[in-house]
Amino acid sequence: MNIGLGEAMALGSAATWAFGVILARQLGRTLPPPTLNLFKNGLVLLALTPLALVSTHGQLPSLSAGALLLTLVSGIMGIAVADTLYFRALNELGAGRMGVVGNLYSPLVLLMGYAFLGERLGPWQWLGFALVAGGVLLIARPTGTWQTRPAHALRGVLIGAASIALMAVSIVMLKRVLEAHALLWITLLRLLGAVAGLLALAAWPRTRAHFRFDPGPVPWGRLVLAALCGQGLSMVLWLGGYKYAPAAVAAILNESASVFLVILGALWLREPLGRRALVGVTLTFTGIACILAARPP
Repeated sequence: MNIGLGEAMALGSAATWAFGVILARQLGRTLPPPTLNLFKNGLVLLALTPLALVSTHGQLPSLSAGALLLTLVSGIMGIAVADTLYFRALNELGAGRMGVVGNLYSPLVLLMGYAFLGERLGPWQWLGFALVAGGVLLIARPTGTWQTRPAHALRGVLIGAASIALMAVSIVMLKRVLEAHALLWITLLRLLGAVAGLLALAAWPRTRAHFRFDPGPVPWGRLVLAALCGQGLSMVLWLGGYKYAPAAVAAILNESASVFLVILGALWLREPLGRRALVGVTLTFTGIACILAARPP
């Protein structure tokens, strides 16, 4: 089994994202989703700016106008718009059904990687993809009946699918820019586009009300920790996975976030780990092993 930098970063992104979700689990009770999204990305932007400057000794990156535009649009599309739609779909569908809709992500990246990046998967990688997808589907789908109002189901699925599609498009369009430029600077510029987009939504009269909140009960310390770990570190590792590994491989490994979330929930929050979840975890890690085994030494 061989694991390269890109594969390691993709798996690290999944694990840190799950850790951040555990930390931020109660933040949604005090902050509406768009405000939480704005605060988390804004905090990461502030923290990442000095790190990016230090990493290049204070020199700004030399991006072409096209590369800069792609990076900013990727942030607006993949964070500001896609995350807002994702939270809306989550409210419509609930976590279980949205988890199933989220399985569209890696197939979309595979298709776009094939069409626009010329990427191809070998037999072991296809087997790994099938195992990971099956494992994540077992974990994401809740037991019993769906807890969703029928009138909202189709709308929620369409909104959720749109959010996942935007996330996939936003990373595939950035792949070549990531490969050619410093990781921290591309992450910073992408965040800049996202925060600008969220601030525009906060200022727009039709969406301004969705950002209102009471600052009193907000656990600010938990918010900062969740932002820096679950958003900041995870985002750097996520983009690094696409920089140093094929987009299709990184997307499949990113799917393991659901598995890490189940494991952390069991170890940290003492949540029950049922038989189906155990099978899902086993399938997912077997699939990851197949993908890594197919990597040339």
